[in-house]
Amino acid sequence: MQVGLWSGAAALAAVAVASGVADARRARRADLDRVGVMPWPGIQMAAILCAVILGALALTG
Repeated sequence: MQVGLWSGAAALAAVAVASGVADARRARRADLDRVGVMPWPGIQMAAILCAVILGALALTG
């Protein structure tokens, strides 16, 4: 059970890192008229929150 929780927390941490990279790329885009439709900061915050919750659940057993 704890392995699944740790795996989920690691996967969500990877999603948070990937969305941070995507948001940085969007901020440095050359063509300012090409806006994206993905809310990368919201996705990053949700992934961090869920990763912290899963990590806490894994620690408590």
